[in-house]
Amino acid sequence: MKDSLTIAVLAGTTREQRQSIRAARYIAQFGSQLTGIDIIFVDPMEFHFAGDGNDPEGKDSRYTDITSRADAFFIVSPEYNHSFPGSLKRMLDSELENYIHKPVALAGASNGNWGGVRAVEALVTTVREMGLVATFTSPYFPRVQDSFDDHDQPRTEQKERIDRSIQSAYDELIWMAKALKAARMDTAS
Repeated sequence: MKDSLTIAVLAGTTREQRQSIRAARYIAQFGSQLTGIDIIFVDPMEFHFAGDGNDPEGKDSRYTDITSRADAFFIVSPEYNHSFPGSLKRMLDSELENYIHKPVALAGASNGNWGGVRAVEALVTTVREMGLVATFTSPYFPRVQDSFDDHDQPRTEQKERIDRSIQSAYDELIWMAKALKAARMDTAS
């Protein structure tokens, strides 16, 4: 499809007990139902990056291919110690040139009341330095461990709020992705 966009949804942690993966999976599922959107789900547990002990170069060619193809990114990060996880930083640091002038939406998750706000705040500066363009609408998942059922679907009482916040984030991300893709194509010609 000529006007289709590819969005990579990045789960932000490799911890065994991670709860934010539920929000990441749901955001990817939600995006896959949008017209003209191709979603690539990236679980960092399936890749090898610098510091993992598996790749001295710090690159995983599969991730390089994904970042090259992606028109936009949607990062879902848990909040650990008022910031985002080192595993997410290693993943992001492994690529730079494929991020330039591409938009990124950020979502936060935590087991407390704030839903990862500080992780998202910390990520804004980091992604900006990498050449990504951060959007301004971020879904938050407070008490993420209580927000989803065993099938990674929002609990009934939270579904409307969660869907509305994800849709708003996608609306902005898609708008930015179309605008920046056209600008990148214009510059390349």
